[in-house]
Amino acid sequence: MIAAIAVIAVAVGAVVFAPGSGAFSAAEAIEAVPGSHTMALLETEREQLIAMTAAARTLTVVAKPKLASPAQVAAASTGTGGGTGTGTGGGGVIFVTSAPPDPGTAQSIAYNMMASFGFSPQTYFGCLKDIWNRESGWVYDAENASGAYGIPQALPGSKMASAGADWQTNPATQIKWGLGYIKDIYGNPCSAWAFELANGYY
Repeated sequence: MIAAIAVIAVAVGAVVFAPGSGAFSAAEAIEAVPGSHTMALLETEREQLIAMTAAARTLTVVAKPKLASPAQVAAASTGTGGGTGTGTGGGGVIFVTSAPPDPGTAQSIAYNMMASFGFSPQTYFGCLKDIWNRESGWVYDAENASGAYGIPQALPGSKMASAGADWQTNPATQIKWGLGYIKDIYGNPCSAWAFELANGYY
């Protein structure tokens, strides 16, 4: 009788633990509990995915493209037999390209006023922007120890009174005077910029 019970137990065990049975699936599930080899592999893959996702979200541009400065362009054009730089022209005059400025700024005032002095803003604004970036940073009350004043750095600043009584505080008045000065002395802003590059003033 004991032998018969043992045979029946072995037969039932073989059926219960046969591949594809519910018991076999339960054994696989038991293997997937925390601490098992399968669970450790899944956890490693999950951590890698989290790290990759975090890295993708933090991608940033670490540097902007470097552009040649007007001084470098001037040096290059001089070294190649007096070329015309980034635009058209001659005699070492550099034409600097620039996008239209933000509305409501002193630069925007200048951009919109240039045509009234016979300067195409698309052609000449880049040069004007560079001159006054260097001279005053486009700050209407910029003052130099020499006595030069305003956006165009008129010397003395009181010269700008010819463009308006509010020359000390009004960027438009200063710009009007500055554009007239550039036209009378240099002909256009790019010729003034070439002089500025060569001499450090205009």
